[in-house]
Amino acid sequence: MYYVLQPFRVLWKIWFFLLFVVSMIMLYPAFVYLFKKESRFHQAFRLMLMWSQALTFASGLVMDIKRPENMPKSPYLICPNHGSYLDIITMYRVFSDYFIFMGKIEIVKWPFFGIFFTKGMNISVNRESKLGAHEAFERAKRECDNGHNIVIFPEGTIPTTAPKMRAFKNGAFKLSLEKNIPIVPVTFVNNWRRLQAGPALRNSGGPGISRVIIHPPVYPEAYQALGVVKMKQDIFEIIEKPLRDSYGDY
Repeated sequence: MYYVLQPFRVLWKIWFFLLFVVSMIMLYPAFVYLFKKESRFHQAFRLMLMWSQALTFASGLVMDIKRPENMPKSPYLICPNHGSYLDIITMYRVFSDYFIFMGKIEIVKWPFFGIFFTKGMNISVNRESKLGAHEAFERAKRECDNGHNIVIFPEGTIPTTAPKMRAFKNGAFKLSLEKNIPIVPVTFVNNWRRLQAGPALRNSGGPGISRVIIHPPVYPEAYQALGVVKMKQDIFEIIEKPLRDSYGDY
C-alpha cells in the first residue's frame, strides 16, 4: 500500500509546493509594502491569515481544532510541537489574534518566506551567538510589553524522529516566568503525516485532516518557586500526551 500511494504523495507535494511558490510570488509586493512600516505589521498579519486559509483550502487540508473553554488575554506565549513545515502555515489557521514568530536565524535565508524575519515583524534567533540569543530574548520581552503574543517552538527545529519530540529548550519558559505571562501549549497531532520533512520521494504527504489541540493555558504563578525545569517538563508532557495517545510509545 505504501508504494501504491507514494506517487500520489509526491504529486501532492509538488502541487503544494507550486501553490506555495506561486501565491507567495503574487503576494510578495504587498508584503514588501506592508513591512516598510511597523504600523502596517497588523495588516501584514491579516494578509497572512487570508493566505493561509486559501493555501490550506486549495491543497485539500481541513483543520480540526480542539480549543479550550477559556483563553488568556494577550500577551501569552504559544508553544507547539514541531513536526512539519506545515506547522508554521497552519498556525495562522489556529490563532487569529495577532502573534509573532520567534525562529532560528536560518529562516532569513529561505526564498520568499525569509522576508517575514528580515523586516522586523518576527524575531530571528542566532543560537550560535550568546549575544544574538540575548538580543532576541530582550526583543521578545519588549514584544510582550507591547501586548503581542509570541509563538516559540520549544524544540527549536523539526526533529527527524517526528512525531517523537526533541527535548525542549529553556527560552520560552524562562520568558514566561520573567514576564509573568501564561503559556498556551499546542499539539499538532498529525501535521508530520500531512507533510513530512525530508525527501519528497520517500516521505509521507497528502491532503486530509490536520488535527490540532490547543491545551488550557499554563500560568507561571504556580512555577515561580518550582522554576524553569519543572515548568518545561510539565508542558512537554501536556503536548506529548495526544501524540502518545495516537501513536503509542512511538
